[in-house]
Amino acid sequence: MAEPIIVAKRIHKTYRTGEVEVHALRGVDLEIRAGEMVAIMGPSGCGKTTLINCLSGLDQIDSGEALIEGTALHKMKDKVRTTYRAQRMGFVFQTYNLLPVISAVENVEMPMLVSGVRPKDARRRALDALGQVGLADRAHHRPAELSGGQRQRVTIARALVNNPAIVWADEPTGNLDSQTADDVLALMQRLNREQGQTFVIVTHDAKIGELCDRVVRMRDGEIVDSGNGDWGLVTGDREAEAPPDAESPIPNHQSPVTIP
Repeated sequence: MAEPIIVAKRIHKTYRTGEVEVHALRGVDLEIRAGEMVAIMGPSGCGKTTLINCLSGLDQIDSGEALIEGTALHKMKDKVRTTYRAQRMGFVFQTYNLLPVISAVENVEMPMLVSGVRPKDARRRALDALGQVGLADRAHHRPAELSGGQRQRVTIARALVNNPAIVWADEPTGNLDSQTADDVLALMQRLNREQGQTFVIVTHDAKIGELCDRVVRMRDGEIVDSGNGDWGLVTGDREAEAPPDAESPIPNHQSPVTIP
């Protein structure tokens, strides 16, 4: 059995706006093994996006420990953490986060240029990645000239171009029609199986959950089911008692996400 590539140990995260405090994560414990495709599900505002932001180093945790490949990202300096993300992680988001003034191939090569790859090599690898997702003939088109499904494929190509150990996806099919969403899901599943990257996907879509190896369910900033048959798991300071589809009283305070 593969070793854990992602380990969360009693992670706490609180957002403060004036005198208002929102406890987004309440002592989360989680392990994800290399090569797994895992869905994180739960009602809006339950902490799903906050969790992957904290685990990926896009947001700082208040306490606990987040280990990626045995490394504590939250203890790294900002520049080192940014470089690590560019080299070892890929990101796929609902809103694509593509720069509108440059072409698809230029968007895909960005993470490589950030991580120090020579421009000529970055361009070659970016073209290869676009070919892998079926967009070789659209490489020099800007995002506005692409359909929603094509833009999401560009995002996936960008996420995978550095051969990352982990791909984080936040509602990757949220802006797509059902047929395009099915196509994107099939592509992600194929790439996971063929290339062995670990996929962690935040979603409300039950269809994504069915395609994943495991579904982790959250409620009120806690994991109430890690997908290992441990419903009712104590994952913090209290035991979760309600089912994962119950309404969460926590508002959806999610930190801004940017591509490194």
